[in-house]
Amino acid sequence: MRIMTKRKFDGITIFLFLLPALILFIGILVAPLVTSGYYSFFEWKGFGDSTFIGIDNYKVLFKTFTHKNAEVPFLWAARNALILALCSLLIQLPISLGLALLLGKGFKGERFFLSVNFLPVLISTVVIGQLWKKIYYPDGGLLNTILRKVGYLKADQPDITWLAEKGADGKSYLLGSVIVPMLWQYVGYHMLLMYAGVKSVPPELREAAKIDGATDWQVDRFIVIPSMKQIIKVSVIFSVTGSLKSYDLVAILGTNKTRVAAVPSTLLMDQMTAWGRYGMGSAIAVLLIIMCFFFAILIGELFKDREKV
Repeated sequence: MRIMTKRKFDGITIFLFLLPALILFIGILVAPLVTSGYYSFFEWKGFGDSTFIGIDNYKVLFKTFTHKNAEVPFLWAARNALILALCSLLIQLPISLGLALLLGKGFKGERFFLSVNFLPVLISTVVIGQLWKKIYYPDGGLLNTILRKVGYLKADQPDITWLAEKGADGKSYLLGSVIVPMLWQYVGYHMLLMYAGVKSVPPELREAAKIDGATDWQVDRFIVIPSMKQIIKVSVIFSVTGSLKSYDLVAILGTNKTRVAAVPSTLLMDQMTAWGRYGMGSAIAVLLIIMCFFFAILIGELFKDREKV
C-alpha cells in the first residue's frame, strides 16, 4: 500500500514539474497549429465574422494565384523554397563539412578560425540584409565594381541590377542573389555542429588508421564521416526545413512582393498583412508545416535505411 502511494506521489510530482513545459508546448506550438488548420477552411479578414468555404483556399493555392496586384502562385513559391533547400544540400552543407574536417584536425589558431566562420550566425539578419544590399547596389556596389575591375563588365555596359525582377539585359539574377547570402549566413552554424562531431571521434581510431597507411582523406572518408552520421542527419533536416521556412532575408532584401524570389513564408505574410486574407494565409501555413514534416520524416527514413545497410 505504501509502495503504491509513493508511486502515485512520484507520478504527481513528475507531472507537476512537467506541467509548465507542457502548457508552453501546447500554447506555443499545438494551439497555433490547430487554429491555423481551423481558419484555413474559412474566408476571414482577421476580425469580425468568418465564412466557411471548405477547401476552396487550398484549391486556389494550387491554381494560378491572383489577387489584385499580387500574382504569385503557391507552387512557384514552393519551387523557390525547394531550390533553396537543394542549394543548401549541394553547396552549404559540403562547405560546412569541409571546414569542420579542416578545423577538426587541430592547428594553431583553430579557435580563431572557428569563431570567424561562426560570426555570420551571430550577426542580426537585418544587418546582413543591409550589408548584402550594399554589395548588390547597382551603381558603384562592391560586386559590380569587382566585375568591372576584372573586365567582366565593359565600360559601355550598364550595371547589373541584382535585386531587380528583370535587369537592363532582360535577365533576372534576383533568386540567386537572395540565395547566396542565405547560404553564407548559416555555413558557420552547420560547421559548428559538424565540428563537434569531428572532435568526438576517438584519436586512437585516427592513429590506428595512420599506422595502417591511410591518408588524411581516407581517415575522413572511412572513419570520421561515418561516425558522425547522426549529426549530418540533423544538419540536413535543419538545412531543408530552414530553407522551406525562410523569410527574413527575402523580405529584407526587398523582394518579398516579387514573383521571382517569393517563398511560401513571404506569400503567407503578404496575404495576411497586405490583403487581409487570414484564411488563405492559414492555408499556406498548413501546407508549409506539412512540407516541413514530410521532408523531416523522409530524411530520417533515408538515413535509417543507410544505417541498416
